[in-house]
Amino acid sequence: MTGSVAVVASPLDQKLSVALGERTAAAFSKGLGLITVGDLLSHYPRRYARRGELTELTHLPIDENVTIVAEVLRVMNRPMRAKRGSILEVTIGDGLGILTLTFFNQAWRANELTPGARGIFAGKVGDYRGSLQLAHPDYELFDETGVDAAGGGNAGGDVGDGAASRAGGGGNAGGDVGDAAAGSGDGAASGAGDGVAAGAAADSAGAERAKAWAELPIPLYPATSTVASWQIQKAVAVVLDALPEIDDPVPDAVRGLLKLMPYSRALRLIHRPTIDAEWGGARKTLRFQEAFVLQAALLQQRQRLRETAATARTAGVILDGFDAALPFTLTGDQALVGLQISDDLAVPVPMNRLVQGEVGSGKTLVALRAMLAVAESGGQSALLAPTEVLAHQHLRSIVKTLGPDLAARLRPTLLTGQLPVAERRKALLAAVSGSARIVIGTHALLGDKVEFFDLGLVVVDEQHRFGVEQREALRLKGRQPPHVLVLTATPIPRTVAMTVFGDLDISSIAELPAGRSPIESFVVPLAEHPGWVSRVWSRVAEELAKGHQAFVVCPAIDASPGEQSDLPVPDAQAAGAAAPRPTATVTDVLASLRANPVLAGKRIEALHGRMSGDDKDEIMRSFAEGRIDVLVATTVIEVGVDVPNASTMVVLDADRFGVSQLHQLRGRVGRGEVPGLALFVTGAEQETLARERVEAVASTLDGFELANKDLELRQEGDVLGTTQSGGRSSLRLVRVAKDGALIADARERAAEVLAADPTLAAHPALREALDRRLDETSEAFLAKN
Repeated sequence: MTGSVAVVASPLDQKLSVALGERTAAAFSKGLGLITVGDLLSHYPRRYARRGELTELTHLPIDENVTIVAEVLRVMNRPMRAKRGSILEVTIGDGLGILTLTFFNQAWRANELTPGARGIFAGKVGDYRGSLQLAHPDYELFDETGVDAAGGGNAGGDVGDGAASRAGGGGNAGGDVGDAAAGSGDGAASGAGDGVAAGAAADSAGAERAKAWAELPIPLYPATSTVASWQIQKAVAVVLDALPEIDDPVPDAVRGLLKLMPYSRALRLIHRPTIDAEWGGARKTLRFQEAFVLQAALLQQRQRLRETAATARTAGVILDGFDAALPFTLTGDQALVGLQISDDLAVPVPMNRLVQGEVGSGKTLVALRAMLAVAESGGQSALLAPTEVLAHQHLRSIVKTLGPDLAARLRPTLLTGQLPVAERRKALLAAVSGSARIVIGTHALLGDKVEFFDLGLVVVDEQHRFGVEQREALRLKGRQPPHVLVLTATPIPRTVAMTVFGDLDISSIAELPAGRSPIESFVVPLAEHPGWVSRVWSRVAEELAKGHQAFVVCPAIDASPGEQSDLPVPDAQAAGAAAPRPTATVTDVLASLRANPVLAGKRIEALHGRMSGDDKDEIMRSFAEGRIDVLVATTVIEVGVDVPNASTMVVLDADRFGVSQLHQLRGRVGRGEVPGLALFVTGAEQETLARERVEAVASTLDGFELANKDLELRQEGDVLGTTQSGGRSSLRLVRVAKDGALIADARERAAEVLAADPTLAAHPALREALDRRLDETSEAFLAKN
């Protein structure tokens, strides 16, 4: 008998258009990005409420969508003043705060929204004349009978179209318990013939059932203005009612050892719990499964990479001569990481290594030594830099470090988007002919016209500045998979490294070279001391009088709408700033400093991302050569800029930057024999998250300690970043900041399973889960790290 074995599609892969209908599927796809049944079931509740619970209304965020539980206090219908029609104003409250629901020309809603009614209300919080309001919100009321009535707003679609739904606020058990509670009186009446005691017992039982219904957890989902929480809940109920048992990707032995639920039971209880312990146990199970599948995916990808062939590159006389000519001795960390890289390069398996190190720890020197090892066999190295300023500086630094003879032999070549046409042609020819053993560039290296003769090593500087697609585009330019070395001056906590870069080998350089000067860091708190800003410029003038130079960093170029720094920075309000305030811009600060008497006669210039490559290079060259005293810039100078005579770093609106950005900026000073001074100027109030970030950076120079503090302070969604999260491969329940032990345990157990069964022949459910997770987008994401 011949023929192929039919592959049975998993119920989780069924399209929502089939399970729920086209209209609902379209709304879920557009509003939440949910396409399949598996997507929907992994859209977990963000919290659980109860029918008897009221939600605190005193701290609702303006202009954000919220879902709250509240009670109707007052209802008033009044005519509009300027036009025909009426406005229905419904006041809801929680005993502490109040909120107004506003409906235009919908007076009939007063029949549903009566004083004393409780329910779930959802919409965007607005501020009307100093009062919080929801305009045309969605709502779902809790009916005394235990059947929740659907309310107004956008609740259209294939699911939940009816005026009432069974247990819309509490899952399948809610309707049963509520119906029993509603029938308690009938129970008492029917027992009347058996005496008063029997009737009392029936009433007591009914009361207990009513109490259970009132305390039944109500799942509240991450929702949007077009898809309300209860619509998601009803859709989940439809899907769960039709869902067969799902095979568990976590092996039985592991699940039994950790006392986890079966997968199907966990899915049902996280969406339809009857008591808190049920959703708590379900979350524990699903959190581990999420971590386990992710770690298995990363380990499997690492295994696949090691099965591909690369050209072994062995160091020889070029590197030996270079090392002998160095005027200093490598630090212990530099020597150790260099040895790890040499060992990686010497075998015919692609190196995939991340080197993380403190600002100024010598990562670039380590990368250059790797390039020389590749050059020994005629191979080429491509260094991808995030900015033109840094690409130009890398070229100058590498040429200087190599010396004239070696530089002439290896021909380091620059390739950026703003090169003149003739120079660009020369650079392209040098790359494709192989005469340039080292090619340094920006995103221009990724262009279709850029080809290499023998690309043996890809070095990515400041990995967090590039998306995974960009790194992969460069790697694919090798005839065989090139070795990959990723550099970052942003130390990465171990849990993040395991979660995001779990398929890379990781090296750390914590030891700083001898001769680095100390840096003093201070917060300048304008919220408490607005007059201190003048002292900032006096302090800068004092440093200039000593013959030193200063950086002044602003978060924006000018006040144009949408014009921000060259890098996205955290929004001040989201970060916890007290109130909107004018943003310090390069344009305004440049004019202000030039007019400041304490800086009279000083050469003050600007640098930002909107300048041409030639202009930026000229400004940086002038600053490096001491012809500019104060450089007012955006974060274009965040990485790699090396000016040993610069002693002072002033960061304006420091609360608008992330922890790693502030640490990187501070690292631009104290790079030579001149002690460094960092002044973080902020208007953020005390005890806000924004202020905490700034104070955390000022409190320590240890980048690895800061990385962990950063992880504690960040919102979870910011930890991985959009370029690192890989779309659907992003985390849902696992919290990198808190689940380090869980992630480590999941990685260890996944490694054991893969070691015993590399093809997962004995674990089809895990293989299926990996296939589902590694759809084309996610698989590409993992391959590109």
